[in-house]
Amino acid sequence: MKLVICAGSATTGKTSVLRQMTRKLVAAGNKLAFLKIDVQYADEDEVFAREFSMPTRKVYSGELCPDHCSVLVLGDAMKWAGNSGADILIVETAGLCLRCAPYVDGGLGIMVMEATSGMNLPRKVGPMLSLADIAVVTKIDLVSQAEREVFRARILEAAPNVRVREVNALYGIGIDPLVDLVVEAPDAPERLLLRGNPPVGTCTICVGKKEIGWQSHFGVVRALDNQNFYRGE
Repeated sequence: MKLVICAGSATTGKTSVLRQMTRKLVAAGNKLAFLKIDVQYADEDEVFAREFSMPTRKVYSGELCPDHCSVLVLGDAMKWAGNSGADILIVETAGLCLRCAPYVDGGLGIMVMEATSGMNLPRKVGPMLSLADIAVVTKIDLVSQAEREVFRARILEAAPNVRVREVNALYGIGIDPLVDLVVEAPDAPERLLLRGNPPVGTCTICVGKKEIGWQSHFGVVRALDNQNFYRGE
């Protein structure tokens, strides 16, 4: 079974891109399953189930970062998709923590970003872009050609090995190359490993302590004039 993980901030057009891809993949005879990971609300699973009559699931990460939640549930999701008869599992995850990335070795990692989000966005999103296989740029009809070229250059500056694909997700323009990359991708390995390293350490803020100031906390902390350091047991 192939594994496709699609990440990106809200409103970038992830779902529109995946719907266009799914339409073409299903028409070609592929059997898909869809998993949506979000923080507190999502209805994309219902949209995909209704439109494509395919098995779908959704998970709310709640107090977890969505990318951390993805790491925890992806093993079960692969078994569920396999038992559903799917040959491709598509995972759409909200990209909120810019120190994390949800991609795994052996899976296809797609990041979606909108061309209207500012020329410096590729410099700000960290591993969500630099560890992706494909950077999909949406809303290209809303910016000039010069802005598109600068945006592409900034993406390649941040992630020299990523494949950049510009699409108009509303009308399906530029989707075929993405479909080809999914079809050409190898099957995911039985033992999945996270691509890249997760953020460093856990601190007392992560487990719910609300006091302000590093003096009130333990674990990996930092002061205004220092880099990160470890404090306490």
